[in-house]
Amino acid sequence: MELTDQLALLKQVIFSLAPLTDPQWERMAAIWQPFAARRKEILTTEGTVEKYVYFVTSGVQRVYYYDEYGREATIVFTYAPSFGGVIDAMLLQEPSAYFYETLTTSSFLRASASALLLLMDEDKDIAGIIHKGVVRALSGIMERMAELQSYSSEEKFRKLLSRSPHILQLVPHKYLANYLGIDPTNFSKLINKIRI
Repeated sequence: MELTDQLALLKQVIFSLAPLTDPQWERMAAIWQPFAARRKEILTTEGTVEKYVYFVTSGVQRVYYYDEYGREATIVFTYAPSFGGVIDAMLLQEPSAYFYETLTTSSFLRASASALLLLMDEDKDIAGIIHKGVVRALSGIMERMAELQSYSSEEKFRKLLSRSPHILQLVPHKYLANYLGIDPTNFSKLINKIRI
């Protein structure tokens, strides 16, 4: 995908949150650079400060965590057109508690944290758009927490399919099972049981 196409996609997503003037958009667009990563590449490591915010233009990635017993938990998947990275570590400029990894070959636009934070300091409208995006992400996380704590395995699976019906083709099933907190064997049974 050409840079102009990637920027057009980014503009579409940003303007869905709130419009910017032409000069504001030009300043916003100027901080983004193309970036590509191979399959299974770790872009952010636990304990490091996130240096970038990513806008996914192709591929699939995940944010995951290891607990003190070495158990892995997939927190979120990212794919086009969406923002990615460990956003809290980037915005707070604090060490990440999570890893950000590509599951497939991936293409992005990425902006340095310093450039984005400076732009937010300089322009309240841009800061407002970032705020709105973060609040929407937080809303989705709250909804997911409620699902994880109160839904049965089948209900979690159905909810995932209603929210992202294409996800079964994008993400390896072992990661989806982990994301839902379902044993991989039971996940396979759900796929065979539920008509998709």
